[in-house]
Amino acid sequence: MPAKPMPETTPEESAPTADEADEADHKAPPAEGTAALVGAGSGSGTGGSAPAEAVAPLIRGIAVLRELTEANGTLSLSGLERAAGLARSTIDRITATLARMGYVRLDGRDVHLSPRLMELGNAYLSALRLPALLSPHADALADELDESVSLAVADQDGIRFIHQATRRRAMSLSFRIGDLLPAERTAPGPLFATEWTAAEWQRWRDRRAADPRDLSFTAVPPRTHTPDLRDDEDAFVRRTEEASANGWSVDDQLIEPGLVAISVPIRTPGADGRIAGVASVVSHTSRHTAHNLRTTLLPRLRSTVEAMERELRDTPPPEPGPPPADLALWTGASKQQLGREFIESLARGLTVLTAFGEGREGLTLTEVARATGLARATARRALITYEHLGLVAPAGRTFTPTPRVLSLGFPPLSRTTLSEIAQPHLADLTSRIHESTSLAVLSDSGEEIQFTARVTTARVMSVNITVGTRLPACATALGRVLLADTRDDGALASVRSEGYALVDEELEEGLRSIAVPIRDRSGRVVAALNTALHASRRTPRECVTDLLPELTATATRIQTDFHTAARFTHVPPS
Repeated sequence: MPAKPMPETTPEESAPTADEADEADHKAPPAEGTAALVGAGSGSGTGGSAPAEAVAPLIRGIAVLRELTEANGTLSLSGLERAAGLARSTIDRITATLARMGYVRLDGRDVHLSPRLMELGNAYLSALRLPALLSPHADALADELDESVSLAVADQDGIRFIHQATRRRAMSLSFRIGDLLPAERTAPGPLFATEWTAAEWQRWRDRRAADPRDLSFTAVPPRTHTPDLRDDEDAFVRRTEEASANGWSVDDQLIEPGLVAISVPIRTPGADGRIAGVASVVSHTSRHTAHNLRTTLLPRLRSTVEAMERELRDTPPPEPGPPPADLALWTGASKQQLGREFIESLARGLTVLTAFGEGREGLTLTEVARATGLARATARRALITYEHLGLVAPAGRTFTPTPRVLSLGFPPLSRTTLSEIAQPHLADLTSRIHESTSLAVLSDSGEEIQFTARVTTARVMSVNITVGTRLPACATALGRVLLADTRDDGALASVRSEGYALVDEELEEGLRSIAVPIRDRSGRVVAALNTALHASRRTPRECVTDLLPELTATATRIQTDFHTAARFTHVPPS
């Protein structure tokens, strides 16, 4: 289906840019593997062939990101080539471009998703507002009930999670923010289906006929047998009718044996009261039956949803946050530096998604172009492409991001840890300074540090410490950096003011160490980064002049990734 005409468009704006024309000359049309990625199960928009004005390199880049997402964040280059159905030269150029943007990391023959990619999902979640306003209520309910609580939104005939407050148990839930589930196998699904049109019901039937075992929904176990589609439809219609009458819905082991959930809709303010999202309490049958969820937990869930709806009604719209800056200039400079290995049309297309955010939930073409610094023609073709892929939805003159944006890497990255974020940065730092580097956090007692990540250098004589090792906090540079943020101790005043700690042969004779802090989004020190070396290799002054700038720069890079990952997810230390 062709994309809808854009407003205020001149004939000149329909022409491809020089970079896009170069891509068309050097690449074949999308292969069947790529086309399959934008099919019904993996998140299509309009379906069918792409509009003539769509940006082919952007479609291919989105396909690569989706394949990496489906592979839980990591694929070899050859595996990515097979999965996406693209030529190896095309894969190499796409991954080189994504690496330049910080969205993937290349490690030998493997490609890994990087936390910075989460800025695309963060843009959608910021524009949506629901996570920022409603997550505290969900977290409080999870603490009160000692059960997992989730928030979900509709994604065509599926549901997609936007927040998870999980309990730490041996028998825990593995759903992640951004995971897509089939509506008919969930508690939220029947509630969303109460608002489906006839066309939306038909789309659901078509998807069921094409994928009866739910093989395209990788977040749930596939059905062990092919169901009778008529019986399956009747059961879901009945559950939808019950949800409409009751105002709540249950999942009694539809996803997998033992899993039960109960859901209540969160409605938007105003007369129409449409469903903005759904809040669910999720448990397993050793703790609650589906009947028990209704009789014991439903009243508390309803009370929390009422508080959520008051929050939506009473909170004024936010002032628009700052848009991204100088993106067009950055992509142009990258093209100049990397030449043909950098696909400028892919990079510029991806920057369009970052134009959305808090207070910028709906943008016109002109506003997108202004926010990103892109030409209107470039922004227009990217929006046409995203509409085709189901990543943005038009509403009059404006466009809004859809939940499908979360399919671009968010599920696997939403479970990352600070030590995983830091590890590649430590490796890069070690390769530059030729000294071992470590990340550590304070133990629960506050008296010890615990090493959570480490990269060693190849030397005959090196510092022998492994991940998990504990040392007295007060006797280490790492510990003093961490303690300086929590204790009003005069001996730590210089560490607070100077931003680093240097320990010279105090823990062990001949051992010299220098450390800097890693801060969370609020500015609190949550970890420390250090390098430790034999005293003969550098004087204390040389540690400050030579090593401190490298440590500080690396800490900044770790913090940037950490802050991006922690915007809407909880990032544990390890």
